[in-house]
Amino acid sequence: MSRVIALVGSLRAESVTRRLAETAASVAPEGVVVDIFEGLGDLPFYNEDIDNADALTAHPAVDRLRTAVVDADAVLLLTPEYNGTIPAVLKNAIDWASRPFGAGSIKGKPTAVISSSPSANAARWAKDDTAKAARIAGATVLDDADLAIGSILSAIDGKHPRDNSQIAGDVAAVVTALDAALVDA
Repeated sequence: MSRVIALVGSLRAESVTRRLAETAASVAPEGVVVDIFEGLGDLPFYNEDIDNADALTAHPAVDRLRTAVVDADAVLLLTPEYNGTIPAVLKNAIDWASRPFGAGSIKGKPTAVISSSPSANAARWAKDDTAKAARIAGATVLDDADLAIGSILSAIDGKHPRDNSQIAGDVAAVVTALDAALVDA
């Protein structure tokens, strides 16, 4: 059984980005479980002054994130685009998962990025920035397993993304590629 942890870059409960994570969980191939991490909004902003054992007891959200990433076999990062780049909440999660430097919980984890936007741009800048941040954090970013979905609101037409066969199939291909990266490792 492979376990993928999904980190969602939008805190809004009904966001399309969150629904794409739900889609990933529902279309994962047999033998793969996609868990959506809850609690990115509870993380304090990364600050090296509080990144020590004494201070972290006051921030259990950091421990929950790091443990969830360590326990996962792979990471799926889902991002909208805020002002042309990655949302702060997702970047912050990557920062926490990257520490301690060179030995963070994300180090060596097969990682894929899915971006989406109501615009035709498909949040490609955010996707690229997310992949860059994850790669620098030590993740093994699968460049051939990323997905950028443009004009998503018109594509789903008020429905859940999993109800769009093209989107569901594309998301399933990303999750399958993550699983295949585990087999190839």
